[in-house]
Amino acid sequence: MVDTARKPILILGGTGKTGCRLADRLTAQGVPVRIGSRSGTPPLDWENDATWEPALDGIGAVYISYYPDLAVPGAAEAVGAFSRFAVERGVKRLVLLSGRGETEAQRAEEMLKASGADWTILRCAWFSQNFSESFLLDPLLVGEVALPVGTVGEPFVDADDIADAAVTVLTKQGHVGQLYELTGPRLLSFADAVTEIGKAAGRDIRFKRISHAEFTAAVAAHDLPAEFAWLLNELFTEVLDGRNEALTDGVERVLGRAPKDFSTYATKTAATGVWSD
Repeated sequence: MVDTARKPILILGGTGKTGCRLADRLTAQGVPVRIGSRSGTPPLDWENDATWEPALDGIGAVYISYYPDLAVPGAAEAVGAFSRFAVERGVKRLVLLSGRGETEAQRAEEMLKASGADWTILRCAWFSQNFSESFLLDPLLVGEVALPVGTVGEPFVDADDIADAAVTVLTKQGHVGQLYELTGPRLLSFADAVTEIGKAAGRDIRFKRISHAEFTAAVAAHDLPAEFAWLLNELFTEVLDGRNEALTDGVERVLGRAPKDFSTYATKTAATGVWSD
């Protein structure tokens, strides 16, 4: 285990899909953690750099997850500024949660590298858990998922695999300066994923392809925060164009095992009743 593990690990986005899983795993291993969020103690706010120093005090390493996503304009600059600030204060071990095929995310990666940090990047595919812990849950409960995406394949990755990878790179030697691209073991279209969820949940759930204009109107009708509405449009109009239609060996490289299959996720999650109508 690296020396930094003796000090607390600061988890930015510690209440999010990967952050909460990472916190649970580190705590179970006896590694102290500090949750970096506006509700944390001390609080950390991306938009208020006066909160950064108290949150970094006594910290050995940082897991950086930017809300709502690195694709959002200004995210790369925020990550760059925070990374430089952390390094200047002696916290050099930084692990960044990044996204595949996102121009702004790749800019954030370069800013992290330029900060002087001992960096590791986890560049991830779409989370399987977006179907159960995010904006796709409500449409699944209604019985119809309508998205402006066709047959493009996405190698959905399980958030548990991301958290396991984060634990490994934060607590074991040999991962500084490494970029791991994390995907699941096979490509599925969104229609395929919805079908698998329907089967696992024992329900008839339909997938409907709609136009970008229809999707934009539907997003606007839900009164979402502006940055989240922008993000959904960006992801479905730009990123899901086939650029990520490829599998990688990142999970195997970090964990020495195959990534979890989407069907495993669907079966396990359906058993919790979260998709029951």
